[in-house]
Amino acid sequence: MTTKNIGDRGEALAARELKKHGYRILAKNFRSAHGEIDIIAEDRDVLVFVEVKTRKDCAGNFDAYGLPCEAVNADKQRHILYTARVFLAQHPTDKYIRFDVIEVYLGKDVRINHIESAFEAR
Repeated sequence: MTTKNIGDRGEALAARELKKHGYRILAKNFRSAHGEIDIIAEDRDVLVFVEVKTRKDCAGNFDAYGLPCEAVNADKQRHILYTARVFLAQHPTDKYIRFDVIEVYLGKDVRINHIESAFEAR
């Protein structure tokens, strides 16, 4: 399984999980010159920008790659924020804005960890 396949699978599982919890998916893989946002969704009166990070067969050993959420560092957050601004310029809203991270662990069992308000706009 290629890295892209792993990422695509993680994003599909994350979107399914969001839908299961009542989120409405507005966009997937929204791109701008600054980067990409994996999922943009509505959770009632909140517009949620979601970064999905997937790990495969790590068996709980994160020494090599770290926790998935740790990959959403300050630089990655900045790119997400810039891209979110592009989306908001194209789709103005009065909704509250939130930035989440969803960790997907692929292996014998699939685990999904949804971190709401993982970071804030600065």
